[in-house]
Amino acid sequence: MTQKSILITGCSSGIGYDAAHALHKRGWRVFASCRQQKDVDRLQSEGLESLQLDYADQASIDAAVEHIFNATGGKLDALFNNGAYAQPGATEDMPVGALRAIFEVNVFGQFELIRQIIPAMKTRGQGRIVNCSSVLGIIALPMRGPYCATKFAMEAMTDALRYENKGSGLHFISIQPGPITSKIRENAIPHFEKWVDWKNSSHRAVYEEKLIGCMTLKPAKTGLNYPPARLPKS
Repeated sequence: MTQKSILITGCSSGIGYDAAHALHKRGWRVFASCRQQKDVDRLQSEGLESLQLDYADQASIDAAVEHIFNATGGKLDALFNNGAYAQPGATEDMPVGALRAIFEVNVFGQFELIRQIIPAMKTRGQGRIVNCSSVLGIIALPMRGPYCATKFAMEAMTDALRYENKGSGLHFISIQPGPITSKIRENAIPHFEKWVDWKNSSHRAVYEEKLIGCMTLKPAKTGLNYPPARLPKS
């Protein structure tokens, strides 16, 4: 049988990391992408075929797609859009630049990647695109407005693609994980510090009493400790 291939984004930790290793063990050819080269190097040392891909960088997306199609002869069986980041803070405290930045990564970059990969899948008449949304793409929560907005957008775009490509042999899937152990809260801290003037916010008490401490706690301390995958009992 021909080895199946998949591109997974956001493989430095959490769901992407677990999925990359799990599918590799099952015999898939996995292209595990990360935004930072240091994570690419780490995954390569673990035996994965890893490459750099930054949703916010068009040249990075172009180069990743070219590399994968060159490596597979223009064939890719599946894409798992998993990479994303969170932008904590009250919605009214978000400068428009913060919204543009998170949509660039969590929505625009992901669908640019889909747009570039769809033609090759259509030529073969088969392919699977899985978009990692979130339970927060169904229900919005306070202090998570920008992230929720990107996941709501992902839900809509995925549904539209599914309807538009009915009968093409392509499958578009959206998954909505709940709280999973990863570095998403830790990675959100620089974005929070860059964009949110919390000390001058009307929500300052909420930031001080809840949000800031939660971002720095270990997953086990917050209850956000569900593993990316639960292995069946032996």
